[in-house]
Amino acid sequence: MKYKIIYLLVAILLLFGIYFIYQTTIMDSEFGGADGEAMDYVHEIDPNYEPIAEPLWEPPGGETESLLFCLQGAIGALIIGWFFGYYYAINKMKNAKNANN
Repeated sequence: MKYKIIYLLVAILLLFGIYFIYQTTIMDSEFGGADGEAMDYVHEIDPNYEPIAEPLWEPPGGETESLLFCLQGAIGALIIGWFFGYYYAINKMKNAKNANN
């Protein structure tokens, strides 16, 4: 059982490594977000469209925007992980209490 998990983790890391190498060798690869795609479609429909509101703050570059997006994802993952761990510990304590009775 222990070796199956190790083999699975090695396979996953190998796949991510291959994908990373593949993506970094592509020249001029632009990773745009859904906002840019939506804006392109809106301008196709109505070229004279003017946005109603402007952002209060725009990050200085794409790297900062990516960093903030990853940070948001990490904070969300920590919160979800904390809740799963909390409820797992509660169930474990209840099961231990019932086993002692």
